[in-house]
Amino acid sequence: MWRLGCIVLVIGWGLGSELVGKAWATNGALDQEEAAVESPEATPTEGRDEAAVFAELWWLTDYAAATERARREAKRLFIYFQRPGNGTCREFEEYSLSDRAVMESLRSFVRLKVPIDVKIEREGSRVKLLGQSAYREMLGRPGVAIVDWASQGQAFYGKVVSTFPFLGQEPYGPEEVLAMLQLPPATLTQRTLIYAVRTHPDRPASTDGKLDPYLCQEAELHATYQARIRLQGHHNWERRFHRINRTLPRGLVACEVCAESWPGQNLVEAAIECVRCWRLSSGHWSAVREKHAVYGYDMKRGRNGVWYATGIFGRRW
Repeated sequence: MWRLGCIVLVIGWGLGSELVGKAWATNGALDQEEAAVESPEATPTEGRDEAAVFAELWWLTDYAAATERARREAKRLFIYFQRPGNGTCREFEEYSLSDRAVMESLRSFVRLKVPIDVKIEREGSRVKLLGQSAYREMLGRPGVAIVDWASQGQAFYGKVVSTFPFLGQEPYGPEEVLAMLQLPPATLTQRTLIYAVRTHPDRPASTDGKLDPYLCQEAELHATYQARIRLQGHHNWERRFHRINRTLPRGLVACEVCAESWPGQNLVEAAIECVRCWRLSSGHWSAVREKHAVYGYDMKRGRNGVWYATGIFGRRW
């Protein structure tokens, strides 16, 4: 099965998540931990033991209070779903969340730590948070999710924009967590594919430039089209090429890469697989590894269980 697609030669250039409902604290107050410590961010960390600093890194434990605080302060909400007593979770806390660079980055987030079976109030009933469709890609497992309450006016405001379930016995390491925390504002699928590019061992540079909303829109449209017809490829590239070029700054020309996952892979696995496929082709990789002034990535899943990925770049002529 061909699982790659790329247009990178000069002559070739002519060719979800749903809204997380506003969760309000039932009594209008923040939870006890929040009320007790108003500004832990000011605690100096120089020369102190990392475990001790992590213990002081303030975590909320109530979903409604954390959501309200993130919304009020226009911040992203970092949710750590844990399974008490689980060895992978314990290692994640002691090794990754206790890393000094990770802790410093986490200070710009509202932080929430809850068990994987936590329940919330919804339409008068108590329902499991991980059972909600917005968290489908968490797969019911421990791991990390991020909700964007910072990007007011954007389509993904108030939505789940990252889901990183633990996929095996090894937790995400500090570098991977930092990559999660430093992803640009975008949708869940866009950010996941960008994460897969940034964490590839070869450190490709295509996401070092500016994430362009228009190129993201074009990548989304083409990924959606491939998913709908269940066929990977540069369909209608001649027309799309000229349309995209009209929006690019002078001196840049559009190029595109496409790939598909294996059937049945989850979102994170599929994103990593698509980047792996690009790495197998020198033509694809020359576009993915190069730094571009502007770029856009997205991926969509077809009814056949296959994810279709698209990257579009403004490449220097």
